[in-house]
Amino acid sequence: MHVLVVGGGGREHALAWKIQQSPLVTRLSVSHDNPGFPADAGGVDGDLVRWCRKEAVDLVMVGPEAPLAEGLVDRLQAEGIDACGPSAGAARLESSKAFAKEFMDRHGIPTARWSVHTDAAAAHAAITGPCVIKADGLAAGKGVIVAQEAAEAHAAVDEIFGGRFGEAGAAVLVEELLVGPEVSFIALCDGRRAVPLRPCRDHKRRFEGDAGPNTGGMGAICPVPDLPAGAVEQVLVEVLQPVVDGMAAEGPPFRGVLYAGVMWTADGPKVLEFNVRFGDPECQPLMVMLAEDVIPWLRGAARGDLPAGEPRWHEGASCCVVMVSQGYPGAYPKGRVISGLADGDGPETVVFQAGTRREDGGQLQTNGGRVLGVTARASSLEAARRAAYARVGTIHFDGAAWRRDIGGPILGRQTFE
Repeated sequence: MHVLVVGGGGREHALAWKIQQSPLVTRLSVSHDNPGFPADAGGVDGDLVRWCRKEAVDLVMVGPEAPLAEGLVDRLQAEGIDACGPSAGAARLESSKAFAKEFMDRHGIPTARWSVHTDAAAAHAAITGPCVIKADGLAAGKGVIVAQEAAEAHAAVDEIFGGRFGEAGAAVLVEELLVGPEVSFIALCDGRRAVPLRPCRDHKRRFEGDAGPNTGGMGAICPVPDLPAGAVEQVLVEVLQPVVDGMAAEGPPFRGVLYAGVMWTADGPKVLEFNVRFGDPECQPLMVMLAEDVIPWLRGAARGDLPAGEPRWHEGASCCVVMVSQGYPGAYPKGRVISGLADGDGPETVVFQAGTRREDGGQLQTNGGRVLGVTARASSLEAARRAAYARVGTIHFDGAAWRRDIGGPILGRQTFE
């Protein structure tokens, strides 16, 4: 098979790493530059869909949300090319938070109370205390402000309507602030069936103890050790399968990767948001934990015919620690020299590259806010944490920063009890 991975971040590096291991894959191509991609992975020349047709691509794995929302899968399918990802219509579950909320209300999927507003005055009037403010459209994972005080919520409304997120901020949602631990439930879907993967926990806040601004993700663990018994089955029944059933009934059917960010409240699981692709960084520990060929699952989702049963997983746990540039998630420098990656990795410890570039002389440099996803798998979560942080200690670039509590107890975090 000839497989193309679309995207160039840490999530796509993890996907390419896993896809390359498949005995079914004879050729791997990538749409973007990433020094971490396999050395023999070729690039795309010109229009992606025409290139796929010309180069006889058998399967396209779309990583980021933007090309999904823009209809890349629709264009590929029109040419008879299998693509793992939803159509633009189904991708509205992520590209429009208002659409997702209305969909959940129609299909009885538990979520926070909410309202949507297209002008600042109405949004301000809806704020009565602590709440969550969201830009309606795609904002690269940064369009959500958890406001612990009304003044913070009002400032967020002004910021969004002031143009911080461009067209994504044309409408603003004001949501009930839910309390509880957060879990990422990810499923592969074929339009009829949702198959849950191992649950993950993403650490979104910049600093230890879940302090500071939200980021694209400072690290993740897989699986989540403190889930109540039956949690995965409950979310499958109450959230994931109802999404697939609802999309099938309304059209278009949902095929690809469905991500439900869930808050486990005193009243049970409630959906915070949907994504229509693998989470980043959750994809990194997920791919390291997967104990079988990923291709039959990705191809099955693309074709509307997932394999029977569920995927097999390694025993133990995995932990991904994200190393970021100085200043992230605000302004940050680029071009800082990275050392320590040449020490080598193995199947149980992998450094996934997210924001890097290689200069003409071969020097590896920083080229983004989130730079590396240092991921380790071990017999227990604590052993995986130790291995990941040990590997972090071998890597250096000026201004490098990371959280030191990924996968550990977090001060003040709510529990499932």
